[in-house]
Amino acid sequence: MEAHPDGPASYVIMPMTSDPICVARTDDVAGEGAVWHSAHEAVYWTDINRFLIHRFTPNDSSLETWSFTEPVTAVTCTARDDVLAVVMGSQVILWQPATNVRLRTVFRLEEWPYVRLNDARADPHGRLWVGSMRNNVRADGSEGEAGGQDGKLYRIDSDGSVSIHRQGIGIANTVAWSPSGRRFYFGDTLANVVWVYDYDGKRGQLSNERPFLHNFERGLPDGSTVDREGYLWNCRWGGGCIIRVRPNGVVDRVIEMPVEHVTTCTFGGPNLHTLYVTTARGAGTEHDPLAGGLYAIDCEVGGVPESRFRVLPQDDLPFHGDGGRDAVCD
Repeated sequence: MEAHPDGPASYVIMPMTSDPICVARTDDVAGEGAVWHSAHEAVYWTDINRFLIHRFTPNDSSLETWSFTEPVTAVTCTARDDVLAVVMGSQVILWQPATNVRLRTVFRLEEWPYVRLNDARADPHGRLWVGSMRNNVRADGSEGEAGGQDGKLYRIDSDGSVSIHRQGIGIANTVAWSPSGRRFYFGDTLANVVWVYDYDGKRGQLSNERPFLHNFERGLPDGSTVDREGYLWNCRWGGGCIIRVRPNGVVDRVIEMPVEHVTTCTFGGPNLHTLYVTTARGAGTEHDPLAGGLYAIDCEVGGVPESRFRVLPQDDLPFHGDGGRDAVCD
């Protein structure tokens, strides 16, 4: 699936099956953290600056929103269909959307509020990987200043143990694995780079870091997902597009978006052939009424099921299933 011949160092701008359509006009300041939940037949995502989680259900086009007390940066499925892992500025919690009950805290960030958590995703073995950055969201949700190299990459295991695997990061964005699980992608928005690593899934270890996507000229790298052919789809903050990158690091195509700040994406729908894309208002979008909305693109190629964060049993959280990619959120 990942054995692709090297192609020319050029790319084409071409449509997928459909043009991007705004399916939820949520006016997010910073829409992020999208995940498709097959059991709920819905996509979840966040608005970091307004401390919100949204859920869009395509079958009836319904939209639901929940409020939190601090920035919410990402949402991840767990081994239980009714429980999500919510990544907030200062912590990772377990949450039940049906009851809006926040069950317990899995991880707390010691550097908060100077540093906050950002992008996150579970690996194929059920561990949760979370990146951080200098906190650029004030207590009232207004925009602060990002910068520096305060970010880290954390691995949170099923038993709650935490390890650090990368430091000196400006803004941690893109947490993704190849379909085989043998390659890991991780990026720094401020450095305009996405790295690729060899991934040892049994031990949860990274090795052989090398640049995968560096200094692409349109915008900066934000969140990403991977399709079933092993291509990385990277959203470009300030670039007005999504780029599909071959496993050898060559840009395959550019998907034009009608908004400037494109933040993250996830494959969803019954066959994982719909790409759901979050966007942000940001500077320069004041006169764009659809900036900050959720978009859908019907694609020729489908995605791979999202892995689930596997949490160990607790008195307040009965455990079902064996987690990882064997119990997928798809």
